[in-house]
Amino acid sequence: MSSRRITDHETIEKKITRILKARKMTVTTAESCTGGLVAGTLINADGVSEVYKEGFITYSDDAKMKYLGVKEEILKTCGAVSRLTAQQMAIGAAKEAGADCAVATTGIAGPDGGSDEKPVGLVYIACFVKGNVVVKRCFFSGDRQAIRYAAVKEALEILYCQILTTKDIPQE
Repeated sequence: MSSRRITDHETIEKKITRILKARKMTVTTAESCTGGLVAGTLINADGVSEVYKEGFITYSDDAKMKYLGVKEEILKTCGAVSRLTAQQMAIGAAKEAGADCAVATTGIAGPDGGSDEKPVGLVYIACFVKGNVVVKRCFFSGDRQAIRYAAVKEALEILYCQILTTKDIPQE
């Protein structure tokens, strides 16, 4: 069996860990709707203790402001489930943890809490890598658990793609 074949069967969390270790980079998480599932999934990878700094579960607006520096004006005007909130969560987590990378999730997992403007299943995922931030607006379907797990999968895919494509970081 070739090493390429083995690499193709790696879990996403193992791929992320391997690349971050090779590049001597660190990662942190900031989660609202996923409630720690992104961190818990990353921690499944052996060797992750070399790259994972810490995680923030900031379910309330107060926690987002206190631990991540999300601006109160953003929460009041855009809401907790918004592109700007997700962006500020990722930036704030990286800053507070002193990490090179951060991934943040904020959304409405349901079954209640949705509106016409922000329906159940709406999740914003932000990824910060070495000063670059991308935010993706996602819509997931299913029950609460299905939405949360879909958000975790997407968050890790975004993190993986961003650490592979961000310029000015050493390649493995």
